[in-house]
Amino acid sequence: MQTMMYGSAAIADHEMGISDGYYYRQKSIMPYPVNPYVQQPYNTEQYDSIVENEFLDVSENPLSTFSIDVDTASYSNVRRFLNSNQMPPEDAVRIEEMINYFSYNYPAPQGNKPFSINTNASVCPWNTNHQLVSIGLQGKVFEGNEIPPSNLVFLIDVSGSMNQPNKLPLLKSAFLMMANQLSSNERVAIVVYAGAAGIVLESTPGSNKQRITQAINDLSAGGSTAGGAGIQLAYKIARENFIDGGNNRVILATDGDFNVGVSSNSELVRMIEKEREAGIFLTILGFGTGNYKDSKMEQIANKGNGNYYYIDTQKEARKVLVNELGSTLFTIAKDVKIQIEFNPAQIRSYKLIGYENRLLAKEDFNDDTKDAGELGAGHTVTALYEIIPVDPEKETRKVDELAYQVKKIIPSADLMTVKLRYKEPNGVTSNLIKQTVNKNDIAPSPRGDLQFVSAVAEFGLILRNSKHRANASYENALRNAREAIGKDVYGYRAELIDLIEKAKMIDSRVYSDDYESNTGMQFKR
Repeated sequence: MQTMMYGSAAIADHEMGISDGYYYRQKSIMPYPVNPYVQQPYNTEQYDSIVENEFLDVSENPLSTFSIDVDTASYSNVRRFLNSNQMPPEDAVRIEEMINYFSYNYPAPQGNKPFSINTNASVCPWNTNHQLVSIGLQGKVFEGNEIPPSNLVFLIDVSGSMNQPNKLPLLKSAFLMMANQLSSNERVAIVVYAGAAGIVLESTPGSNKQRITQAINDLSAGGSTAGGAGIQLAYKIARENFIDGGNNRVILATDGDFNVGVSSNSELVRMIEKEREAGIFLTILGFGTGNYKDSKMEQIANKGNGNYYYIDTQKEARKVLVNELGSTLFTIAKDVKIQIEFNPAQIRSYKLIGYENRLLAKEDFNDDTKDAGELGAGHTVTALYEIIPVDPEKETRKVDELAYQVKKIIPSADLMTVKLRYKEPNGVTSNLIKQTVNKNDIAPSPRGDLQFVSAVAEFGLILRNSKHRANASYENALRNAREAIGKDVYGYRAELIDLIEKAKMIDSRVYSDDYESNTGMQFKR
């Protein structure tokens, strides 16, 4: 009887079915010895470079256009570094993902709208000559029979690089948590990939928990990483079990270290872009350290009508796959774009905090062919602008008046007009929503949700060593976070306070001559 390597298992050929070049498990996977995976002796983590947004003059750039971003991977990755007594790499800090890690107390949408739009404004805590304006979306929460049926495909990396305690064992624990939340309204298939890709669980009703949990428990790691083949197979299974009007989604769990097969970012992106047109959404769960490929996972999630999370602890797994499962799985609006028109009579310049890799051209806002972010059920998404108000006594003309055209400013107390476009999950034509923000809405200091958002943003500016951090400080971020902690059911906001305190300690004492020797702690920056 012949066998072939399949990750960390050998599969008997009389137990295999073959279709389109992929191997389908029909009975069991037998343990098979493999060469142990050798961990690289150096750090090969990858992060895309972030070019921070600059302040833009309203007279020259009155429109700011971007896609929403519901990913939260950056925050939990930053937490992982700080909990290891290291400052995170600056390019690992995406401030919008830190802000959107938290839920906010925005009003629920009214009527049939999938989300509400909420704006707040105040003086900027780290530069009191500036102002902050937040734009927050609150997604609709599904009730009982509103929850659509789901066709889920778990795509799990079982290659040798996953053979570490904070990778495959944590991954299995996370999926077991999720499996316990499933019902007969959901179906689950499990695809794994290592040196080859194969099915370890055909599409199975969520009510059959014993079969699902057994398949997850049987997973083990070994071999190289054919990530591209795994993704192709997962989408194939998703199409074969497609539910019209339902939630069709591939959930990829990996450290992102695709090193065999379709491996370049551009190849993966093209594959994902093609598959999203079939109405299949993508969720990516990142695991591990050392060879973690953040840049690759974020990019393919952005291109695949997807969301991206980093799972570093059991608590984070529970947050993403239990406490916030609805927003993780169920898309209520896709291709969500925001365009702000700033009033030059009130605002001299503005800066969008974060969203550097989500910026769009102004023409993209009305172009329904342009891809943008997705919003999940019950999800909150927040964008934050730092603005510099007009000061008539200090305004000077930068260029001479034009001879053949006149720039006329319409007097108004509005600071800006917020425009938002979105599509229904299965729609092709966008819907438009508008509302304005008035200068009389500006509070002397941030309160409530805006106060907490400003604390997270200030913390992010410090971590990124932003040239626009002005008077930002750990002390100020701590004060605002503590004052705005609110009803912290799961302790997520309290954890942020702990992380700010830890970063302050590492940042201020990393250069001390004797602190490490006195405490036994090793700090890295």
